[in-house]
Amino acid sequence: MEGSGEAPGPQPPHPEDHRIRDGDFVVLKREDVFKAVQVQRRKKVTFEKQWFYLDNIIGHSYGTTFEVTNGGSLQPKKKKEEPTSETKEAGTDNRNIIDDGKSQKLTQDDIKALKDKGIKGEEIVQQLIENSTTFRDKTEFAQDKYIKKKKKKYEAIITVVKPSTRILSIMYYAREPGKINHMRYDTLAQMLTLGNIRAGNKMIVMETCAGLVLGAMMERMGGFGSIIQLYPGGGPVRAATACFGFPKSFLSGLYEFPLNKVDSLLNGTFSAEMLSSEPKDSASVEESNGTLEEKQTSEQEKEDSVAEAQESHHPQEQETMEIVSQDPEYKEPKERGSKKDYIQEKQRRQEEQRKRHLEAAALLSERNADGLIVASRFHPTPLLLTLLDFVAPSRPFVVYCQYKEPLLECYTKLRERGGVINLRLSETWLRNYQVLPDRSHPKLLMSGGGGYLLSGFTVAMDNLKADPSLKSNASTLELHKTEEPAAKKRKCPESDS
Repeated sequence: MEGSGEAPGPQPPHPEDHRIRDGDFVVLKREDVFKAVQVQRRKKVTFEKQWFYLDNIIGHSYGTTFEVTNGGSLQPKKKKEEPTSETKEAGTDNRNIIDDGKSQKLTQDDIKALKDKGIKGEEIVQQLIENSTTFRDKTEFAQDKYIKKKKKKYEAIITVVKPSTRILSIMYYAREPGKINHMRYDTLAQMLTLGNIRAGNKMIVMETCAGLVLGAMMERMGGFGSIIQLYPGGGPVRAATACFGFPKSFLSGLYEFPLNKVDSLLNGTFSAEMLSSEPKDSASVEESNGTLEEKQTSEQEKEDSVAEAQESHHPQEQETMEIVSQDPEYKEPKERGSKKDYIQEKQRRQEEQRKRHLEAAALLSERNADGLIVASRFHPTPLLLTLLDFVAPSRPFVVYCQYKEPLLECYTKLRERGGVINLRLSETWLRNYQVLPDRSHPKLLMSGGGGYLLSGFTVAMDNLKADPSLKSNASTLELHKTEEPAAKKRKCPESDS
């Protein structure tokens, strides 16, 4: 009988999802250093003072380790089993070792000659060990430390990992903390937990952290629910959001709304004509339409190239020009087609953005959001007091600030305003530990601070005004509180006498 087969169940994850494809966003990892890039053929990437091409990583699984060879090519590194049966010859202590610079027989010219011959970094490290007169006198721990230091210097090993909230937050905090308002990765994790970010929620977010907080929320919601992003200026900045590489299905529930129109939305004076009267150019439209386009990617790559200008031996202008020339979206209007087609495309984008703004305004007007996240460089008090009106009762809100004093003022204003409970101002303390056999200890260097969080829950404010019986009971209770107890009245004349 036709059609009697089994009903199709949930599809398992496709094996191609775990493999690197052309156009994917990946994170390059070397030791504790990360960099987010987009995979493009014949595109030169500079990372940790080395340049290479990403052509050979296409088709490999995420987490694969590559070695940089001559010509900037990446080759998968084969895992070699280290012999464990052999006992290392090591000294008992390092007290007789003098660092006078004469213990190494190989000179810099010799090492450079080895590199020019194409000898791999692993062999160079081995020759450095063999030509060191003090290596065997060092303790076993000192030998491991010496080998690790030389491998970091001479071995060009890079691991390609899949972007995630943890990896990208660590990358931004280490490379460009100013762009995320010095928000540490553990603080971001606390925000997601306190804000109850989960699939199916209707969330409001106001952030100026290059889209990192927005991307973290989208990753945790998994494409289910809706997120309304409020942005200042001409359009939202989503450089970090683009690095996640979300599929287009995730963008269907993402809306944006200009921050300068929030007051009119609260007052009931908002109209569609207010959006159409805003001046827009093609750049702001392309940045604020929520699509992960090549232009946004190239802007992130420009920012990364600026951060690595001191590391790279290649001029930044040349690298930027290469990125722009390889991007088909960066062609001039005349090269794309006629000027008329370009204008029509621009108008279509503006109309699409206007439609999304109206949808966001309709969602905000319902005033039943499931949570509010604020992490911006602006003062949090006016933002929070205004945006709390869009949140439903018994819902969480979280405010991040790099400094404590603005949140203290915000805490005081919220107590005076009412409508919130369980207010808590907190700061997370983080310290990394080295975990190795016989030498586990806290690391000497640690972060001085990762910012402060103000969290709480909303409650309904109009119950007391709506129910007259509650109002009368409350007034009676206040009257009893103001009266002085009878026992104290009797004691007053006795004390006077």
